[in-house]
Amino acid sequence: MSDIKQKILDQAEDDLIEIENALTNNLRPHLDLVARTAKHILFSGGKRLRPLLMVLSARLCGYQGDYDKTFSCVFEYLHAATLLHDDLVDDAEFRRGSPVAHTKWGNAVAVLTGDYLLARALSITAETGSLKSIKIIAEITEHMSQGEIQQLINKGDLNLSEEDYMAVIYRKTAVLIEGACRVGAIFAGAPEVQEQALSDYGRHLGLAFQMVDDLLDYTADTNALGKKVGADLREGKLTLPLINAYSKAGTDDRAFIGKVLEQKKFSVQAFEKVIDILQKYKGLDYTYQAAAQRILAAKEALSVFDGSETKDLLLNIADYALVRKN
Repeated sequence: MSDIKQKILDQAEDDLIEIENALTNNLRPHLDLVARTAKHILFSGGKRLRPLLMVLSARLCGYQGDYDKTFSCVFEYLHAATLLHDDLVDDAEFRRGSPVAHTKWGNAVAVLTGDYLLARALSITAETGSLKSIKIIAEITEHMSQGEIQQLINKGDLNLSEEDYMAVIYRKTAVLIEGACRVGAIFAGAPEVQEQALSDYGRHLGLAFQMVDDLLDYTADTNALGKKVGADLREGKLTLPLINAYSKAGTDDRAFIGKVLEQKKFSVQAFEKVIDILQKYKGLDYTYQAAAQRILAAKEALSVFDGSETKDLLLNIADYALVRKN
């Protein structure tokens, strides 16, 4: 895992430096409080996956201009906005190992800073003059908002289906990654076949990325994850490992899971027993295999492109999404 991560960092070093600079230069709030709150979430150790995917997708389709890094900020601003809002909705305490923004500046400032980042993303998109891109960014924002609401509605629902789960993670996570890749192609003026290929790559990658996130909530440690493990269970969120295991569990194990979900503030021992149940019914293995299938589909989507360093980097990113530890 460390080898492929380092390989990606080496391949993308120049792009990541330029993206980092662009994120600072294009923020442009009028109020220092907005700047401090936004920078707290923006510069707390994010992977820059979404802006990097947009830049690489445009390059794969032949883009050679100088606005790609600025445009890529859209996807990190959108992502940061959702994190500000989600942390408040979920009553989270930590994000990437640091206290969440609303515990430092209050709920109102966190919400309104998230709103500012959403508006800033749309403003940058508008500067491209691409109505198609503006429409996609607006639709992404709609999807992410409704995905969060859908997840709230689903909390604690032990009858949640895998299909319902997939619909939520598409809206909450995959739609933004899919959009970054698709808009990169549009930005480069790519033909429809390339736009669709990158859209498919991003969708499958995004779904796999979230499935691995949901696995890590049961298998990582707090320091590696940057937030408390078991957070999803404490918040009543049923993710694929639990959904799959529960569908196969016996009466006693089902009853125990239901009791833990009702408690919310459960013990370490109770959480460890839930993990034992997930392992017993192979919910963790099932989720990993489902994510692996999505990664294979993501890589296959790129087959329409000739071999290149950029394509190799996108393939490496797909592999890393499956084996990462945070």
